Amino acid sequence: MTTNGTSLDILEKGATVHATRPQDAVGRSADYYNAPRPTRIANPGTLGLFSFASTTLMLSLYNARARDITHTNVVLGMAIFCGGLAQLLAGMWEFPRGNTFAGTAFTSYGAFWLSFATINLPFTGVRAAFASQEEFANAVGIYLVTWFLVTVFLLIAALRKNIAFIALFAFLAVTFLVLAIGDLYQIVNVTRAGGGLGVVTAFIAYYIGLSELLAAEDMAIVRLPLGVFERHVPATHV
Repeated sequence: MTTNGTSLDILEKGATVHATRPQDAVGRSADYYNAPRPTRIANPGTLGLFSFASTTLMLSLYNARARDITHTNVVLGMAIFCGGLAQLLAGMWEFPRGNTFAGTAFTSYGAFWLSFATINLPFTGVRAAFASQEEFANAVGIYLVTWFLVTVFLLIAALRKNIAFIALFAFLAVTFLVLAIGDLYQIVNVTRAGGGLGVVTAFIAYYIGLSELLAAEDMAIVRLPLGVFERHVPATHV
């Protein structure tokens, strides 16, 4: 079959079918418009990872009762502007780069930090609406369990990426779970253990972020390995 267009091979169900695509007024086929274009957007991965790591590190140290700190109010500014806004923007920049996983992860955790700040800022009235501290702690526990589930789903998607991302999401999932248990059962030592796990999670995120930053620099002296899995391409038989 012939038409005014550009012919191409379409592989469907193992068969090769000869087909054509109509051209526009300047002679460009639909394949021209569907082809991926090189992006001028720089890799926002380091921004998202550093923002996540810094906010997580601060809150985790507070949860671990470092320097006998029991109030976490100082982290709220970080939660809005660094862990929240900066990470949300990193996620939005990942989507036009075609990176669904990073875009979903950064945007989700950016929203997490913004929601965390909203819960704890006094003028929102969220915390004051609860009749008792126990009721509020139970509500926060359910909130953390929800984010534990989200993190497990992202961990499943990360299983085919590299060892560093697997470690990051595994530690983050356990951190959410332990913190949830600490709130649901009002056990301070469990919450402190969750803070310790969060510190480890933050430094893994710092490591991955630094690795991506160095990889983006042509003159980088060192490169940090992420434990990328080798992809075995099956041999084709002629």
